[in-house]
Parts: sequence; C-alpha cells; structure tokens
Amino acid sequence: MDYAGDSFFTLGQGGRIGLVLLSLVLMGLCVALVWRLVRGVGRVWRVLIALGVFWAFLWLSPQIYYAYYWMIFEDLPVQIVVGTPPGIADVARLATFTDRASLAHHGQGAFAWLLLLVALARRRARPL
Repeated sequence: MDYAGDSFFTLGQGGRIGLVLLSLVLMGLCVALVWRLVRGVGRVWRVLIALGVFWAFLWLSPQIYYAYYWMIFEDLPVQIVVGTPPGIADVARLATFTDRASLAHHGQGAFAWLLLLVALARRRARPL
C-alpha cells in the first residue's frame, strides 16, 4: 500500500500537523459521545449507536475539514461542502476497508472499528 500520492502529503509540515490534531480532536469527541451514549444499553444498541456516530461523522466532518483548509489556503471560497448523507453501502465499504485505498479512507475504517470497540467495551451499569 503506497500513500505517497495522497493529498495529505501535499500539505506542508504545519498543515499536516494541524490536520492530524484536528482529526484527533474530532475522534476524541466522537469516542466520548459513544462512551456516554452506550451507558446502560444492550450490545445491539451499542453497535447501532457506534455506527450512527460514525455515520454522522462521515456526513458532517467534511465541513469541519473544509473550514480547516479554508484557514490554511488563501484562495478557497467560503462554502457549504456537506452533501447527502452516506448510505449504508458507503459506511460498510469504509468499515471493511474495501473502498478506494487512501490514507483518509483507511483512517475512517480504523475509526469505525475504534468506535465499535469503545461501544462494546463499556460495561452495563449494575443496580446496587
């Protein structure tokens, strides 16, 4: 697998560091949301919640990433880039690493699995 042609590497060092930091912050927020939402629910709901948060991330995060690119590139226009929500097949291709081979897609696939692991790792609250 060769990521050398990935657009990530067209950014300068500062741009790449900022993009990684932004991604880590977004991932942390999503992990915290899943951790909070799965409290006290069964396994099926945990998986559905994790996949729902991942789906929302796929749908809405392009706007956040575009805002970052808008800050580092002078000629980008201010615009809305959020499109139609991803379909089930889109989510499945990313989570199974069968979408196009790119750093972003493989990162998204790994993120889907991280959310699932976090959702399934939380123990149910036991009554006293």
